[in-house]
Amino acid sequence: MKHHIVVLGAGYAGLGAAQRMARQLRRTGARITLVNEADRFVERVRLHQLAAGRPLRELPLRPLLAGTGIELVVARVTAVDTKNRAVRLDGAPYGVGYDTLVYALGSATDTATVPGATAYASSVAAFDEAVRLRGRMRDARGTLAVVGAGLTGIEVATELAESHPGLSVHLVTGGAFGAGFSDRGGRYLRDALDRRGITLREHTRVSEVAAHGLALADGTEIPADTVVWAAGVRVPGLARDAGIAVDARGVIRVDAALRSVSHPEVFAAGDAAGAHGPDGSASRMSCQTGIPMGRHVADTVTAILTGRAPAPLRLRYAGQNISLGRRDGLIQFTRPDDSPVAAVLTGRASARVKEAVIRGAFWATRRPGPYLPGAGGS
Repeated sequence: MKHHIVVLGAGYAGLGAAQRMARQLRRTGARITLVNEADRFVERVRLHQLAAGRPLRELPLRPLLAGTGIELVVARVTAVDTKNRAVRLDGAPYGVGYDTLVYALGSATDTATVPGATAYASSVAAFDEAVRLRGRMRDARGTLAVVGAGLTGIEVATELAESHPGLSVHLVTGGAFGAGFSDRGGRYLRDALDRRGITLREHTRVSEVAAHGLALADGTEIPADTVVWAAGVRVPGLARDAGIAVDARGVIRVDAALRSVSHPEVFAAGDAAGAHGPDGSASRMSCQTGIPMGRHVADTVTAILTGRAPAPLRLRYAGQNISLGRRDGLIQFTRPDDSPVAAVLTGRASARVKEAVIRGAFWATRRPGPYLPGAGGS
């Protein structure tokens, strides 16, 4: 019987892993099934553009998989049965057995930590969420509050401020703005907010989201017609519920080759994997880590199935790319451990590089060649 590999999730990590394994294991007769909730590939790094009313290209999965031999199953994963090595689904075929499982289900916005966020806040972590926010913003007036000043929050605030110039935009963060950037990079980000009329609220903790806006921990409020939540992410509880070892964040604990420490037939990649960077800290959730993780999982599974010892993953960072609307941006160059250096690239040049990186990230999922530590990504 052919060895059956099931890949959960067709994002940057999962699609890249499936494509690479299909190419590397073609002569072994291994069977690969890719399970995804939607029938399209979603460029998550563009969802803030979609929310601002800019169309995204359609990327249906079946044409992307044509000629690879990969079987696509469009269904939502409801459970992983590690005892019987099977995945339960909410649609036909309702269950898929596996010999090897690649878990790459990604992450979602964490709206559960603050009361009212789930009910009253929008987000851009998924395609449908971005579409709903786009509809809400179509005739937007008044005030928009974006909670969370990480890369997603900054991109959402600047994109929506640019596309809706009559909107009053507030960017709210519980800590200091620009942490993790160089002094020059932080100054450029602040200037970018000022140029777009965005009000920055640092060291401001949100205690509740309500229909009329934000209630703050100090007893004051920020009235807002629309709230976008970009303060933290969470991963699905499927791995934990299946008894797979996870860390405090809920991501799968893996060894240096991205193999589960509790279930050797399970591998993890992308936001779902508890990998670590060169300084020992948890890896950053982004396509810059998801793409090399997907490639590495493919190499690990290939090595094991062909009788070779898998190599350890070596994560190396090169920088962080931030779009600040369509014609502006910031690239913060970093050391391999993701700490910032003084050098930055700004303005239109940065925006052009960002666009090239996004296109390259998609290209890499279709033609996943070897991972070169230090290669860029956002």
